[in-house]
Amino acid sequence: MRSKVFLLTFAFLSIFLAFAAMPNADAEELDLFGYFEPQFIFLYRDGESYQMNSDKLRVDLKRSVGGVEFGSDLIYTLYYGKKNWNILDFFSDDIRNEVPEGMQSYFLVEFKDTLYLDNVYIRMSNSRIACTFGKQQISPGTGYFSNPVDVFNSKDALDPTYEQPGQNGARLDVMLSDRINVMTLYSPIAGDWNGSGKLLRLKIGLGHFDFMFTGYEFKDYLTDFYSPPGISERRRLGGFEFVGELLGLGVWFEGAYNFMEISDDFYEFLVGTDYTFESGLYVLFEYQRNERGKTNYEDYNINDWLRFYLGENKTISRDQMYGMISYPMTDLINLQLLSVLSFNDGSAAIVPVIDYNIFENMDINVMGNIYTGSEGKVYNSRLGNGLVIRARVYF
Repeated sequence: MRSKVFLLTFAFLSIFLAFAAMPNADAEELDLFGYFEPQFIFLYRDGESYQMNSDKLRVDLKRSVGGVEFGSDLIYTLYYGKKNWNILDFFSDDIRNEVPEGMQSYFLVEFKDTLYLDNVYIRMSNSRIACTFGKQQISPGTGYFSNPVDVFNSKDALDPTYEQPGQNGARLDVMLSDRINVMTLYSPIAGDWNGSGKLLRLKIGLGHFDFMFTGYEFKDYLTDFYSPPGISERRRLGGFEFVGELLGLGVWFEGAYNFMEISDDFYEFLVGTDYTFESGLYVLFEYQRNERGKTNYEDYNINDWLRFYLGENKTISRDQMYGMISYPMTDLINLQLLSVLSFNDGSAAIVPVIDYNIFENMDINVMGNIYTGSEGKVYNSRLGNGLVIRARVYF
């Protein structure tokens, strides 16, 4: 670990000094910024209480020289408290009993201190074209809680706005006109061309709406506990989205059909709306259907749970409803209530949130987790009710 810390720190400082020393009359000053984020997680389940804390430091640097932008960030996270968890403890008894005692240690998850470069890229651009190479943010989709067309990231529906990790790729963005642009991406996620990701995305603005069309081919992987190591196959995705305003309401749709090489083809879509009242009260609702999900919680098996926790499938149940209510209590305090409901098994998660901008450069976020479902359902009480306290100081 020490050698990794030294090498990454040395690389980051070398990039920093190289950028800072670049002499160029057209160059902007080097931007160095970031945040420190301590987080405290308290969990109560099955009559026991647990806590796991972390300290996260993110340091970003950015500099533009003419039409070339360099960017990178370094993230260092330290973990405290309970760092070892067995995910079988969160499953129902019938699911846990499927795993032989000798294999249960394979489900142990350990949170280790980490140091890594999240994004590190170079972008060359003019008024119409931008080329980006390296690890960068790639987050297609219009949905708030989930994104059927986004195969790069898996949002936490209980904390959907938390930052996503960077993805490696070569990206080209072309502005054909003020409201028409094309994005292409090659993501070398495998050792050959066929297994790597190839994406084409077209965005067209018409009136009060934007329309997006996405095509993506990549190598997909699904965990299979019953037939290890799992299913690896080519997947082709065709996606369509729109977002805009209708009769004073914000409306959007995001859908994708997936053509699979081995397993069954499936579709997934999400439709949403939002509205802001004169008082500042903001409401948002989304409905999502995922054909890979199940309609009866008695049919959930260990693969469903593993694929959900590993981010290979966005939902366990087929039909879900998301909701958010937000109200600015004062200029500095915002109250939120998030909820996630599984239509198929009747379970729900309720997440009250308080955001407090305590100082100009410091935010405090308090978030509760309450699960209402009985054992075996998606949002069941065995997951544990909890509280997350997160502070963030920017510099």
